[in-house]
Amino acid sequence: MKRLAPYIKPYRKECVIAPLLKCMEALMDLFVPLVMADLVDIGIRGNNPSYIWRVSLILFALALAGLGFSVIAQWFAAKAATGFASGLRRDTFRHIQSLSFQSADKLGTDTLITRLTADINQTQNGINMGLRLLLRSPFIVFGAMIMAFRVDVPSAWIFAVTIPVLAIIVYGIMWITIPLYKKVQQELDQVVKGTRENLTGVRVIRAFRLQEKEKMSFEERTELLSLAAEKVGRFSALTNPLTYVIINLATAYLLYVGAVRVEIGSLTQGQVIALLNYMAQILVELVKLANLIVTLTKAAASAGRVESVLLTETDMKDGARPFPDDSAICFDNVSFTYQGALEPSIKNLSFKAMPGETIGIIGGTGSGKTSLVNLIPRYYDATEGTITIGGEDIRSLKLSDVRSKIATVLQKSLLFRGTIRDNMHYGDQNASDEAIWKALEDAQAADFVREKPEGLSEPVEQGGRNLSGGQRQRLCIARALVRKPEILILDDSTSALDFATDARLRHAIKDLPYKPTTFIVSQRVSSIMYADRILVLDDGRLAGAGTHEELLSSCRIYQEIYDSQVKKGAGRS
Repeated sequence: MKRLAPYIKPYRKECVIAPLLKCMEALMDLFVPLVMADLVDIGIRGNNPSYIWRVSLILFALALAGLGFSVIAQWFAAKAATGFASGLRRDTFRHIQSLSFQSADKLGTDTLITRLTADINQTQNGINMGLRLLLRSPFIVFGAMIMAFRVDVPSAWIFAVTIPVLAIIVYGIMWITIPLYKKVQQELDQVVKGTRENLTGVRVIRAFRLQEKEKMSFEERTELLSLAAEKVGRFSALTNPLTYVIINLATAYLLYVGAVRVEIGSLTQGQVIALLNYMAQILVELVKLANLIVTLTKAAASAGRVESVLLTETDMKDGARPFPDDSAICFDNVSFTYQGALEPSIKNLSFKAMPGETIGIIGGTGSGKTSLVNLIPRYYDATEGTITIGGEDIRSLKLSDVRSKIATVLQKSLLFRGTIRDNMHYGDQNASDEAIWKALEDAQAADFVREKPEGLSEPVEQGGRNLSGGQRQRLCIARALVRKPEILILDDSTSALDFATDARLRHAIKDLPYKPTTFIVSQRVSSIMYADRILVLDDGRLAGAGTHEELLSSCRIYQEIYDSQVKKGAGRS
């Protein structure tokens, strides 16, 4: 857990004060049986009302002091635990944001969500409970034993035997349950993963009437989680009954020994009551300690999972060189393979895109179009070969510079909750309303935004679900254009637009005054046929490159795509 230690260091003072105050509270509890013994032996047996009142006031003062120590200790413990969790959550989220797509894919979205939420919450709870009880409970247990020896040495030896036996039981259960709790968290990951997939693909599930199948799949995952939780629960549940059996046997023996010693006059009734009180305190504290160990075991398992995320280093190293003035892009014998894939998605690809050019990319499903454009902003790094921008290896450039100069509109049009203006500011935080309206005009989105009652202040729901597919796509394109990028990537981002709107959008992009190098990925010939150069991909390889006319006469795959769309009624723009 060394990686998590720095997050608790700012709260060292709280981590010292909280346990010490809890020990002071425990000390008040340890004095109570001694006072009670005097109350019985002197006040009640001696029929001394004034002494009873004085002792009662002492008991009240001990209770009040203990309450004060407890409240202040819990405040310090809560401050340390919440501060730790806040810093850890912030840095974990920041680290996840810094991971490359490859590293994030390796961990999995579902487990990252679980570790950022449930696991950190569990760790926070463990620290909070640990600061309050981890020192207090042993202090009470051993303090009660010491006090018992102070009351009566022969009777107190039962304490010296009972406590080690209980320690062995508690430690053994903890040793068994720690790996089992890790298994529970892993099964929880699978439940979260399945739930996320169902929520994301709910329309597809309903369209194919697979609700019952998904219900059965979810029940299987939750059944595995339940079985894992039940298994660890059975071991954890042994703690209370085993400790109760040991304590009650010790209590019975103490009553027997106490009765005999009271009968012979070597022990008073008040002292017996004090010894029983100390045994009861040990019982209560060991039950608390058992529950605390369960909590700490869960927290340790969760902390290990969070630490593994923080120790995951991105496989993408940042460069040091600034973005060059020349934005010419060159792929030199580039190949790329996704992690765990058997075959490369891009194979020995070479081409060059000059500044201001429009490059169309077309090919069948799975031909590697998206994989190709994902290499340009370094969402992934090429497995083989070199990608250069302005003659500089893209790996040598600062990632922040690369991402600031490149705007990508992904296949899935994703908008964020807020307003239209808020979403446009993702492209440029300092963009004025005038610049936003210009980008909306170029993206063919200005007309429907003007029709909205609140214009740029119109609310956008999560994912943009209160907008149509075409509206979402145009707003995403506008968000990219607000940045005024040097390189613009449109990854099949006009599929929901009609041919006329698509044509107007392409003309508007071509007439942009800052002339970005534009990559247009599309399944439609009409969207890329007027590009300066068209790349035809087939199974990750470059099957052809050239203008529309050149490919019609030289590339069989392009001819087939053209014939299937244009000659058979797909039409051209």
